[in-house]
Parts: sequence; C-alpha cells; structure tokens
Amino acid sequence: MNRRHITQRQLETFATVARLGSFSRAAETLHLTQPAVSIQIKQLSETIGLPLFEQIGRDIRLTAAGEELQATVRALDDEWARFDSAIGALWGMHSGRLRVALVTTAKYFLPRMLGAFCRRYPHIDVQLEITNRAGVVARMRGNEDDLYIMSLPPADMDIVVRPFLDNPLVVVAPLGHAAAGRRCTLDELAGESFLLREPGSGSRAAVDRHLQKLEKSLRVRLTVASNEAIRDLVASGLGLSILSRHSLAADPADDGICILDVEHFPIQQPWSIVHLKGKVLSLPAQAFIGELVQTSQA
Repeated sequence: MNRRHITQRQLETFATVARLGSFSRAAETLHLTQPAVSIQIKQLSETIGLPLFEQIGRDIRLTAAGEELQATVRALDDEWARFDSAIGALWGMHSGRLRVALVTTAKYFLPRMLGAFCRRYPHIDVQLEITNRAGVVARMRGNEDDLYIMSLPPADMDIVVRPFLDNPLVVVAPLGHAAAGRRCTLDELAGESFLLREPGSGSRAAVDRHLQKLEKSLRVRLTVASNEAIRDLVASGLGLSILSRHSLAADPADDGICILDVEHFPIQQPWSIVHLKGKVLSLPAQAFIGELVQTSQA
C-alpha cells in the first residue's frame, strides 16, 4: 500500500459514507455526484488492496479493512483536534471545533447552555447531535464526539463521568387529580395507569431501578418514546407518569399537569458530562465543560 496515494478528500469521502451508511446521502452531504463518491471509494480500496464496504441487500456495511480504516480516520481526527486545541490556545481560542451528543431529554436545557458558549466563542464550530440513549452510547463506542450529555452513563465502558446538574424525576398527573396538593404513597397510586418512557431510555432505567429497590411495581399502560407525547397524554387524563423536571414547563400547569408529592420521590439522577477516558480533549471541549459546571452552579 502506498500511503502517498491516499488523499484527504478520499478519507473525508470514506468517513462520510461510513457515517451515513449510504453513497447517495454521502454525495448530497459532500455536494458531489454519486459516481464521484464511488470513484473516490474505489480508488481508496485499490490503494489499500482490500474492499472497504460490502453490500448486504440494500444496505452497505464496513468490511474488516473498512473498520480498521474508520478507527484510523477517527484517531487522525482526534490528533487534528489536539492540534486545533494547541493552535487555539496560541490564538486565545478564536478557532476550533466542538462535537457534543446528548440524549433527547437534555434538549430541554442543554441548548441554552450551548448558546451561551457560542456567544462567548463565536468562532468555534459546534456540531450537536440529539438522539436517544442507545444512539448516544453507540456514538460513544465509535468515538464520534468530544463530549456526551446523559443521565445514565454505560457501566461497561472506560469513561470519565462528571455529574454537573440535578435531574429530579417527578410523578406527574393531570390537573385536579385526587392526590394533588397532599403527600401520598406509591401504594395509594397502585390502581393508577402509568405512561412511561421506553425501555432503554435513561429515565426509564432510573425508574425501574428505583422501583426495584423499593420492591414496588407500577401498572404500565403505555410506553412512549417522547416526553412531549407523554405530557399531552397525562394532561388528557390517560394516566400518570414519571418525567424529568427539566422536561416540564416552569409552571407545569401551563402543560395541563401537576407534580404530585409522592413518598420516595423525586428520584435523583444527575446529568453528567461523559467522555472516553483516553480521549484527547480539545481546548473548546475543556472550555465547554467549565462553562457547564459554572452555569449549573450559578
């Protein structure tokens, strides 16, 4: 293999195809024609001497050689991030890039914090990805971002976890519920139907773990992958729920719901800043961590 024949453009094209899993979508993203993308990948495969993708039905997947190249491209990307960080330090951080992935519930507060950071450092290129917990964990395993914001970090990865903000999970009910305005127990709510987030979400895992610890169970009528949908369903009288306080309005009554005062609640499951232990954090990433910690303590 002659590494001198591998161009930056080929590596960028390969990384985009691998990320999107599609030649056509990569072409749109890179503003190229699909034949041009195919030629770039073909030339790169010929230089390496092995195929980088395989066709499985209508899907394309990385071969073993493709997975090795993807890991190498990400390592090179990290080194460039380190270089950007060093240059940014010399320039007083007037440039650089920050990649952040967060779970969907964090979208209720994190963008405001990110907005303040962008105003402070207007020349930093910020890339934000919002997905469910499984998606964030998958991106973490692939080393796709600098930082991850979540409430339930994976226990089977070598990561650094820094809690920075409380994330109380509260019991919500429609306005006028019989238990509103007084202290009650879970046993008193045993006959109620509950609408919960889908299994695998951070908040659902926290709820399940909390109930198991209390040796209690709920009558789950429906699982929904959207906090907004759950709020609307609770307001319509379909049942109760347990949601992050951050997903509710400052005055929950504006959403047609109320927070119940239930024994053993709220569940405290803090938001955390997470990154891979071996990750070389760029100067923008370090600055954003400091911004989040400072803002949350204000």
